[in-house]
Amino acid sequence: MASKSATYSETGKVRRVIVVGGGLGGLMTVIKLCEAGVPVDLFSLVPVKRSHSVCAQGGINASVNTKGEGDSPQVHLEETVYGGDFLANQPPVKGMADAAPGIVYMLDRMGVPFNRTPEGLLDFRRFGGTLFHRTAFAGATTGQQLLYALDEQVRRFETIEVEDDKGVAIHGEKMVRKFEFWDFLSVVQEDNGTVRGIVAQDVKSMAIKAFPGDAVCLATGGPGIVFGRSTNSVINTGTAASAVYQQGACYANGEFIQVHPTAIPGADKLRLISESARGEGGRVWVPKDIKERRRGKDVPEKDREYFLEDKYPGYGNLVPRDIASRELFLKCFHEGKGVFNAKSQKNENEVYLDLTHLPQEALRKKLAGILEIYEKFVGEDPYTNPMRVFPAVHYSMGGLWVDFERAENGSLVMGHPRNSATNLEGLYATGECEYQYHGANRLGANSLLSCIWGGMITGPAIATYRKNLGKSSYDLSSNVFDSAEKRERAKYEKILKMDGKENPYRIHEELGKMMLLDVTIERHNDKLDKVISSIDELTERAKNVGVTDTAARSNQGAQFVRHLDNMLVLARVIAQGARNRDESRGAHFKPAFKDRNDEEFLRTTLALHKEDGGRPSINYVRSLDYSINGKPVHATDQVDISLVKPRARKYETAGAASATAKGDAKPAAETAKPAAAAST
Repeated sequence: MASKSATYSETGKVRRVIVVGGGLGGLMTVIKLCEAGVPVDLFSLVPVKRSHSVCAQGGINASVNTKGEGDSPQVHLEETVYGGDFLANQPPVKGMADAAPGIVYMLDRMGVPFNRTPEGLLDFRRFGGTLFHRTAFAGATTGQQLLYALDEQVRRFETIEVEDDKGVAIHGEKMVRKFEFWDFLSVVQEDNGTVRGIVAQDVKSMAIKAFPGDAVCLATGGPGIVFGRSTNSVINTGTAASAVYQQGACYANGEFIQVHPTAIPGADKLRLISESARGEGGRVWVPKDIKERRRGKDVPEKDREYFLEDKYPGYGNLVPRDIASRELFLKCFHEGKGVFNAKSQKNENEVYLDLTHLPQEALRKKLAGILEIYEKFVGEDPYTNPMRVFPAVHYSMGGLWVDFERAENGSLVMGHPRNSATNLEGLYATGECEYQYHGANRLGANSLLSCIWGGMITGPAIATYRKNLGKSSYDLSSNVFDSAEKRERAKYEKILKMDGKENPYRIHEELGKMMLLDVTIERHNDKLDKVISSIDELTERAKNVGVTDTAARSNQGAQFVRHLDNMLVLARVIAQGARNRDESRGAHFKPAFKDRNDEEFLRTTLALHKEDGGRPSINYVRSLDYSINGKPVHATDQVDISLVKPRARKYETAGAASATAKGDAKPAAETAKPAAAAST
C-alpha cells in the first residue's frame, strides 16, 4: 500500500529523496525529480560547479543531421553498440539515441553557448567511431557550459518552496537543499536490505550524520584514481560505488576501462587533449625513422608516418578510442617509434598530434580551451608545434549494475521504477558510476549524453518508486539511522587511531603504477595474476597504515585512508574481471586471446562482494533477484541484442555507419530476431 501523502510522512515530515553527486547525471536527476514535485537533498563532495563533468571538452552527440549526411538516431544506436562491441543492452541505448536531438535543443534553450554555423544553425563536429558530424560543442569547454546551465536550473529550485498535496507552499522547505563538501560513506539499510538514506561526513567539521531519504541516487562518477594518474579529477576514487558494492550492490563489467589516446604526460596528473582536436582535422603521426632527432615541426611530410590514416582509411584519426590507443601503444612500446626527447636522449612514449596545418583563426574559435591547457603545462605553442601526447586512463564503462524496463518499441518505458535501479531496493545510480550505455568501449561525446539522458530516466523512475512506497523513510524508527551513523563513526575513529608504519599515499602510488602498467591497454593473464596477488598484499599493508593527520577539522589524511580502502576493493573487481574474461572485446585486449568470443563472453560480468576469511573476495553470479516496491524481479547477465545483431567489428574497411550509409546493412529492426530482455 502506497504512502497516504506524497508530501508528508505520517509523522508530519516533508518526504525527500537523496541524490549524491552534483555532475550532469546528478543535476539532471534533481531537475526531473523537482519537475515531478519531489523534494531533493543534493550531496556533493566538492562545490557542484567543480564536479568532474566540468572537465569534459569535446561535445555531446545528437543525430540532428544538419549537414544532410544521412545520419539518424537509428545510425547513432548502431554505431554506439557496434563501438561498444555489442556488450551494451540495446534498449537503453536506443532510448538515449532517440532522445539526443531533443536534449541538445533543450540545452540550447537553457542558454548553452553552442558553436553555430554561419547560417545560425547548431554546428556539429565529427568524433571517433562515426563517419558523421554528430557532436554539438561549445568550443572545447562543452562540459563546463552544460554543467553551469544545469546548475542554474537546480539553483532555481533551491529558491522554490515545497508544496503540499493541496498545492499550498510549505514555508522554509525548499525543493532542493544542497550539501556541498560532504563525503558519502554508506547507505542506510533496513534489516531486509532496503535503502532508506545515507551516512555522510562534512569534510570541514568532520561531523558524521545519517540522513533519511525515500530513495537514494548515486551519481558519483568513475574510479579513475584507482589507476594513480589519469585524466580524472583527484576526487574520482570510486569510493561511493565501492562502498555500496560492499553493502551488497552488484558491480557490472568492471574490467572495461577506457584509455583515451591523447593526453599530456605529467608528473602530477594526465591532462586530456580532447578528441575534438582530431575531429577538427588534427593528425596523429610518428617519424618513419626510429633514429629521427629533429623537432616535430622540422620533420618534412615525406618522413612522417600517419599510421592511423594508413591503417584505417575510412575513419583515419577518428577510429574508436580503444583502437587508437592500441595503435599508439604499438608504435611506442613494440616498435620504439616514440618521439625523441633531447633531455633524456631517448625515444619517449609519445606521439605527435598535429594541428599546425589548420588555420589558427579556426583553431582559436573551436579549440582554444584545450590548446591553452597544452601551452600552459608543456610550454610550447601548439599552433606552430605538433603536440606530444600519449594514451591515459579516462573513463570506466563498468560500474554499478542497474536495470531497465523494455518497451514494445525496443526503447524504455519512461517512469518505470526499474529504470536505473540497482539490486538494492531504493538505491538508484546514473552517470559514469553505472555501467549501462557503453558496453566494452564508449564512443567519444556519448558520455555527456548518457549522463543527461540517465538523469532524465532516473528522476521519473525514482518518483514512481517513491509514489508506491508503502512506508516513508521518515516514519522509520530512529534506531535504523542511529545505528548506521554509529557504525560509520566507529570506523572513522578507528582510522584516526591507526599508527602503523605504512604510508597510505605510498600504497596508493604502488597500486596506481601497477594498475596502469598491467590492467590498461594490453592485458596478460600471468601479469593479472600477479596484480591480484599484489592487491591482496596492499590490502594487508593498508591495515597497518599510520594516519597522516589526526586534526578534528578538515582532515584530508584520514579521509584518504577510507578512500584508499575502497579503491583497493574496486581494483580487485577490475583486475579479477579482466583475468576471467579470456577474449578481446572493446577496451579489454588480451594478445593471447585476440578474438571476440560471443559464445562464452557475450554477457555482463556481475560481481558481488563477499568476505572470505575476513579478506575481501568476489562472488560472480549469472543472475540477480531483487525487489521494487516489494515486487520480486529476476535479472540475468544476458545482453539484450534484440535491435542490432552482433557482427565483426572491423574499422579497417567499414563500420556500423559506413555499412548502413552504403546500404550494406538492413535497418536494425530487421537484423536480429527479438531476444529476451536482460531482465524478465
